[in-house]
Amino acid sequence: MSGDYHGSRLNEDSRRGGVWRALWTYYFSRHVGPDDCVLDMGAGYGDFINTVIARRRIALDIWPAMPGHVAPDVETIVGPVQDLSAIADGSVDYAFASNLFEHLTREALVEVLDALRGKLSQRGCLTILQPNYRYAYREYFDDYTHLTAYSHISLPDMLSAHGWEIVTVHPRFLPLSIKSRLPSWPILIGAYLKSPFRPLGKQMLVVARPRMERA
Repeated sequence: MSGDYHGSRLNEDSRRGGVWRALWTYYFSRHVGPDDCVLDMGAGYGDFINTVIARRRIALDIWPAMPGHVAPDVETIVGPVQDLSAIADGSVDYAFASNLFEHLTREALVEVLDALRGKLSQRGCLTILQPNYRYAYREYFDDYTHLTAYSHISLPDMLSAHGWEIVTVHPRFLPLSIKSRLPSWPILIGAYLKSPFRPLGKQMLVVARPRMERA
């Protein structure tokens, strides 16, 4: 990303941390175990990784200021998401990317997928949360750093084409941003996540894991 992206587009917002704590309570805590190693790719202000309860937490971002925003016991790596060389092979149980892959070219995403495959443990998976172009096409390119458009159809298809097995797809997981009408009270966020009717949902959630080679 070029320029002062965090100053002009992605400002620090105290409400974001509260939303992520609620999302951890009502969703992510059910998918991350206390003995897991969690990798947050594109960690930004650390809103996700700071809420995680796990044996090991790693935050990766190209933003030089990222280490100053994460909890003291979170390991930090400053660099491009395609470079996972600092992470041991087979060590990551839960990889997470929120609002990241739309900022990459397709070629860069393929590099990430190839690099991540070797870093995941046998039970490791990748969870992706990002805008769904199908429902957010009006606002999608209001962010000047968005390069590639994906929907809940095209992103799983791309993952499948590059050796990943799709586990879960939620086309309308969350509203587009905390500036939307997502309720701020934790109990209301929990109710929202349980509701089958999410007309404001413009972000998708996709879970995938490397496809096992068959003999």
